[in-house]
Amino acid sequence: AHFLEQFKGECHFTNGTERVWHVTRFIYNRDEWMRFDSDLGKFVAVTEFGRPAAEAANRQKDLLEEARVAVET
Repeated sequence: AHFLEQFKGECHFTNGTERVWHVTRFIYNRDEWMRFDSDLGKFVAVTEFGRPAAEAANRQKDLLEEARVAVET
């Protein structure tokens, strides 16, 4: 059996670099199950499978801060 886990980062720019929206998608076997959304400043479950992981990630203040700072650099 083969399994594929992916992390895809996207940066969307508006008005040059004045406004930046960053999304990191967490994908398992072609299904996105969680994402970090810089507009919300937190991890969001895309499926029920991702809900426990998103809740756990949002409790980790260091992880949240690291994800938020990545948008600014």
